[in-house]
Amino acid sequence: MSEARSPQGCPECDGHLGFEAGETVCTDCGLVVSEYRIDHGPEWRSFADDDRNPARTGAPLTRSRHDRGLSTEIGRSTRIKGRKRRQFARMRRQHNRARISTKRERNQVYAFTEIRRVTSALSLPNHIRDQACSLFESAQNEDLLRGRSLEGFAAACVYAACRVAGVSRSVEEVCDVSKATEAEHQAAYGALNRDLGLPVAPADPTEYLPRFATKLDLDSDTERRAREYVAEAREEGVVGGKNPCGVAAACLYTAARDRGEDCTQAEAADVADVTPVTLRKTYVALRE
Repeated sequence: MSEARSPQGCPECDGHLGFEAGETVCTDCGLVVSEYRIDHGPEWRSFADDDRNPARTGAPLTRSRHDRGLSTEIGRSTRIKGRKRRQFARMRRQHNRARISTKRERNQVYAFTEIRRVTSALSLPNHIRDQACSLFESAQNEDLLRGRSLEGFAAACVYAACRVAGVSRSVEEVCDVSKATEAEHQAAYGALNRDLGLPVAPADPTEYLPRFATKLDLDSDTERRAREYVAEAREEGVVGGKNPCGVAAACLYTAARDRGEDCTQAEAADVADVTPVTLRKTYVALRE
């Protein structure tokens, strides 16, 4: 094995030092000067054929924090008591004041925390969370928050990110887990859609069929038949102007009736968070 000479000598005999298998050893007297060596190389390897620099880095950047996750945090411990605990509390307080220095950053911290909570409650993926945080930052840059609630904008950004990505979440579902009312949500979403020009297409009722079918305990054949009803309703112009959740529930109810499964109008309407009257109107239109 080849040895790399060190410019420093052995502390015992002033002999030459060599590096073997991570150890620093004197080649004359055999003294092990150091057993462990700091690895200054990269912490990860990239098997892709690209130009990325695999340098030693920390945590990845994230759009769900106002500082992109680059700041440090002073943790908590139950082992320290008394004066040392109060000292760490003061350090933590001063650190938070220095990290959040403006009202804009304070609003971002509050809104991003609310967005993370709502996306977690709705079991949404991380890219929806990051997209919602980016929408809120864009709304701040366009000065859309004046006179509107932060909770409403947090809920509206989550709903808008779902609509843009084609993820089926209704307004009622978002408002049920958020701190905003439906009026605050509608005002914020209207501002986002109007001033930012979101690429939002009309919601497709078929996006809601798998979740509603699971909640109603319907099999895959019934869901497949409901998809056919949705396609027929779209061709006949029944879908236009109607709540997509109600259309999906009505198609599932119609398919369940065709296959003789146990599903009532009240159960289907409750799953879609619509009234039985709304579901019944779509059901009558499908039958006609």
